[in-house]
Amino acid sequence: MKRLLIVTAIAALFSTSAMAQIESRIIDSAIATELTFSVEDHPKRKVTRQNYSHAESSRMFRNWAVKGANEGLTHMRVLAPRGLKAPTVQMNHDSLYSVAISKVVDGQISVELPEGVDVYTAVQIIDEYGHGQHYLVKPGKYTLDLGSEYAFMIFRSGLEKGIEAARLNQDKLTTWGLVSGDYKVRNYDFSEVDTMTAKIRETAKGKVIYYTFPRTEAEVTDRDQWNLENAIGWGGSSPEVNVANLYTNTAMIDGSKCMSTTFDDPKSVYFSSITAYDEDRYLFVDEAVLHVNSNRWEKSDDGTITVSFNCGDNAINNINTIGNDFTFTSRFYGVTQKVIDVSKKEIKSSSANPNLNIVEGTPARQ
Repeated sequence: MKRLLIVTAIAALFSTSAMAQIESRIIDSAIATELTFSVEDHPKRKVTRQNYSHAESSRMFRNWAVKGANEGLTHMRVLAPRGLKAPTVQMNHDSLYSVAISKVVDGQISVELPEGVDVYTAVQIIDEYGHGQHYLVKPGKYTLDLGSEYAFMIFRSGLEKGIEAARLNQDKLTTWGLVSGDYKVRNYDFSEVDTMTAKIRETAKGKVIYYTFPRTEAEVTDRDQWNLENAIGWGGSSPEVNVANLYTNTAMIDGSKCMSTTFDDPKSVYFSSITAYDEDRYLFVDEAVLHVNSNRWEKSDDGTITVSFNCGDNAINNINTIGNDFTFTSRFYGVTQKVIDVSKKEIKSSSANPNLNIVEGTPARQ
């Protein structure tokens, strides 16, 4: 639902002046874009335990509004930035990202996934409290219920055929259904948001993290747990069998030793991956720290998967963290019921869970 341009004035940075709906457009390079944004005309909001997920989500909306997401669909044509340059925590190199912020009209949001795609293509629709309410993988035009004033849409174009194929796939994405232009950043003191985020992350350092990713605020049963998930994994997907993703995090692992994990083939519908992160769950700045993806990983003769860490270039599926301590995130795109069942906090042993099979050393290739 594109809207004609009503006003042409661009609001000054941190301005509280009104933004009008505009005709949604394609922003070709999020990296090269630095736009101004408006702040809502609302008394300064105090960051609390109860509203932290809304405040952190507002920070993410702001980070991407600067990159053009409030004006339409903005493409990140390169691999996700490493370290604190990343606009969102726990980004990965499984896909290229495209992002849009769209107004919810009469309680509904509209979006399109194109026909004729050649790589993994999905869109995740997140509300203003960080909940991934919808995850779509099949082509079509959708109109869906959403329980907030605005939606944050993350489009993924898979890298399984290389970056040029992913870029061509981004070009197939459309602005159909987007209502752009009038999102105003919520009036939080973002230094307070950053302080609370740092405090929450500190409580999680060195620990195994289990995600619940409730789909709505009504489904939140543990406010502290949900705040933690927003602080270290904002925008994560709510698991849906054979459709959406499931994420798991490990505790911190000694980067000075050769370590590995061996696990059953997860048989995700689309693909699986393992990515190493620093203690704050950002990609390592060093570009030599790569990830492992099921589109390219090597299987053992018995069908299991071994991923090695700091075991040398000849080790099977080796990820070199350059001696840095690390945590890794396992992702299952189109997760199976089996993997969901073995990824729960109460499960202490399973050959299908990479987190539960970490050992020193790595097996020789068979």
